[in-house]
Amino acid sequence: MKSYTNRLDRFISQNSIYSISDTRLLVAQKRIIVDGVVASSNQQKVTQFTHVELDGHCLQNNKPIYIMLNKPQGIVSATKDSKHTTVLDLIDHPLKDELHIVGRLDFNTTGLVLLTNDGTWSRQISLPETKLAKVYEVTLSKPVTDEYIKVFQDGIYFGYEDITTKPAHLEIVSEYQARLSLVEGKYHQVKRMFGFFQNEVLALHRVSVGTMSLEGLEVGEYREFVVDKTTN
Repeated sequence: MKSYTNRLDRFISQNSIYSISDTRLLVAQKRIIVDGVVASSNQQKVTQFTHVELDGHCLQNNKPIYIMLNKPQGIVSATKDSKHTTVLDLIDHPLKDELHIVGRLDFNTTGLVLLTNDGTWSRQISLPETKLAKVYEVTLSKPVTDEYIKVFQDGIYFGYEDITTKPAHLEIVSEYQARLSLVEGKYHQVKRMFGFFQNEVLALHRVSVGTMSLEGLEVGEYREFVVDKTTN
């Protein structure tokens, strides 16, 4: 579902027999209800999820949907693919065709994938300024040493984009396993960061994005969740 913000008078003109100029009188006559409250202005904002009633008839009642999926290996982070199973194929929801993916994972990368029909929310959590931590469990071909911790904290230079990665927190779990927390998502960033040490990533699993985590969610399973907009 495409996100938008509209003025109430424009919304009324697009969704009823009344014109933009008529809306001022409709508001004065208290004939428009917005999110359960009598409309206060013909210029108040309407989004795709605003509930709007006119003379007791519902003009819009869309609901935001937020889904987290524990993506298995070998599943494509796409809504359509003619050759492979997609994350959307794993979801049984009557409005799933309205969903888009927030933060894709590679074909062989597993773990948390977020889907929604709320474009405003997905853009917000994807902004670098939001600094939303993404946590990964990484399995490597060579031992991980304490040297990695400082280098990841200082940032690694990517010559192709001419950028240095933002500070990342690395925790060594075992000789060949680490837990990495990032606040950005450059192309193949995790693999490229370990590639700085010529250390191949054998398995990559995303466990959380901000406060949203896979806790209690088995591989291939999904669940809806509620977004607390007051913390955004």
